[in-house]
Amino acid sequence: MTTTVMRHLASSSFSIYTSSALARIRTSTHRLSSQLQKRSSTSNNKLLLLFLLIVPLVFVFLIATVFLLPARIMSSSSDAVAAFEKPRMVAKKILAESQPEGQGATVRRSIGRPELRNLDPFLMLDEFSVSKPAGFPDHPHRGFETVTYMLEGAFTHQDFAGHKGTIHAGDVQWMTAGRGIVHSEMPAGDGVQKGLQLWINLSSKDKMIEPQYQELQSKDISRAEKDGVEVKIIAGEAFGVRSPVFTRTPTMYMDFTMRPGSQLHQPVPEGWNAFVYIIDGEGVFGREKAPPVSAHHCVVLGPGDGLSVWNKSNAPLRFALIGGQPLNEPVVQHGPFVMNTRAEIQQAMEDYYYGRNGFEKAGQWSSSA
Repeated sequence: MTTTVMRHLASSSFSIYTSSALARIRTSTHRLSSQLQKRSSTSNNKLLLLFLLIVPLVFVFLIATVFLLPARIMSSSSDAVAAFEKPRMVAKKILAESQPEGQGATVRRSIGRPELRNLDPFLMLDEFSVSKPAGFPDHPHRGFETVTYMLEGAFTHQDFAGHKGTIHAGDVQWMTAGRGIVHSEMPAGDGVQKGLQLWINLSSKDKMIEPQYQELQSKDISRAEKDGVEVKIIAGEAFGVRSPVFTRTPTMYMDFTMRPGSQLHQPVPEGWNAFVYIIDGEGVFGREKAPPVSAHHCVVLGPGDGLSVWNKSNAPLRFALIGGQPLNEPVVQHGPFVMNTRAEIQQAMEDYYYGRNGFEKAGQWSSSA
């Protein structure tokens, strides 16, 4: 009986338990399902919102990684390919060796040497270093321009037309000799006087014009500074600043000083001949992996639309960047006369000797130097 009763109780309780429990379970399951569906819907909404937020961020990140980052790396990388479409490379390098010139003076000549007779439109570049009583006493010119840029000390200029003046460190005299001038250039003070003198050819139509002068004091020379690079703009344009100097033969002439670790990307008109003369320090020119070039070297640049320079040393780098539009005319030079033909050279020599065609005052004049 006990077993039967137990079985009956177990059976009835089970049936009672099962029916009520199933009802409760169904209710609970339905509630749980509804909650899960709600949670699932909410979760899906959150996932969708998160997806919509993340995808643009990932897209932006990919754009930055694929395009912007390489661009930044390229702009400061080894060869600065992005700086210019056609960067100018070093085509020739010449050490300006000392030689005597004038009266007891010494110059370092780069352009005008046998290795680089001229670089159209440039005829000569001298870095001079002169102390009294040495100098460049009375001498004639015809057919070109001289540009004298003082680095240290001072020089006094006199000519047979009555022009006289002294240029000091940082000053420039841009003289157009034209049909003829006789002048002297002598140290104005004690000690060593240093500077650069550049000869620029004139086209055949300008060779016989009247002599002219442009003189700029250091304070009047255009200047600019950017990212550790300072520039004095004697002619042309740099960093958006232009010089007021008129160049009959289109020319750029700039004095750059670069602090250690700085770099420069300077446009140069395509088709122009250009070169660098290093005054102090050493620099890397053209491409970043190129070997450095030290002071007193002339670096002739190849074709292109701009020059890149790096100062990787621990000292400032100072150099002149000079470029000009080629005249593409014959050059016949005899000492201080530069013309297009030998007959014109012969004529210049006779004019100077007989005092005519621009040299009328040559025989009656001498400088106080």
